[in-house]
Amino acid sequence: MKQFIVDAFTEKIFGGNPAAVCVVEKFPPEDLMQNIARENNLSETAFVAREKNFYRLRWFTPAAEIDFCGHATLASAFVILTQIEKNLSAVEFETLSGKFFVERKENFFEMNFPAYVPKKIPVTEEMCAAVRAKVLEAFLARDLLMVLENSEAVENLSPDFDALKNLDGLSQAVTAADKNFDCVSRIFAPKIKIAEDPVTGSTHCLIAPIWSEKLGKKKIIARQASARGGILHCEVLGERVKISGSAVLFSVADLKI
Repeated sequence: MKQFIVDAFTEKIFGGNPAAVCVVEKFPPEDLMQNIARENNLSETAFVAREKNFYRLRWFTPAAEIDFCGHATLASAFVILTQIEKNLSAVEFETLSGKFFVERKENFFEMNFPAYVPKKIPVTEEMCAAVRAKVLEAFLARDLLMVLENSEAVENLSPDFDALKNLDGLSQAVTAADKNFDCVSRIFAPKIKIAEDPVTGSTHCLIAPIWSEKLGKKKIIARQASARGGILHCEVLGERVKISGSAVLFSVADLKI
């Protein structure tokens, strides 16, 4: 089994969010895919299998299979379009969350995802205690998004991870306006054994629509302020969000399985 490690949402190795991409003729048993993801110990390991004119795509964290992952989708598209089928300029994926279309545009890979419909919810004392900061607003879709006072509050955040587990949402994100970009965020997912995700495409299907409405603009440039860091170029188009980013290849391996 051929496995690629790709750093997504970055133009340099050791930046962005690393994902493993395993290219297979057909999907292995689920327990084997889960064991590979656990062995890799990255936030996501993707498995892609060609079927006619599209690829089936599945994502596994070290703990479980999930229904949507943005950065591992970017990594999978990068592998297919630069390593497997270099003559293609676009690829279609079938996933648990439906069809995704990714188009290569020079050094960027543009993904077209469904936008999350955020529900504004009351700010609670538990939220403030969990992030150890003042929360101005809160929104809930698949993930919980909390708006903080400024970018410094986001960057300096040191949350209580046990308390985060008790909040709503698969992951818990914080965001604020940024000096050099439209917004900044950090995203935590202790419920699925990911303390902090370096760069998260899927949660920006929630973040981008909120900042698009706040700023009155369709195109949003977002910075994720993890230790590795990453930049996401987002365009909100009604019920869809286009998210673009770069990627770089870190390693290629043959798994002896």
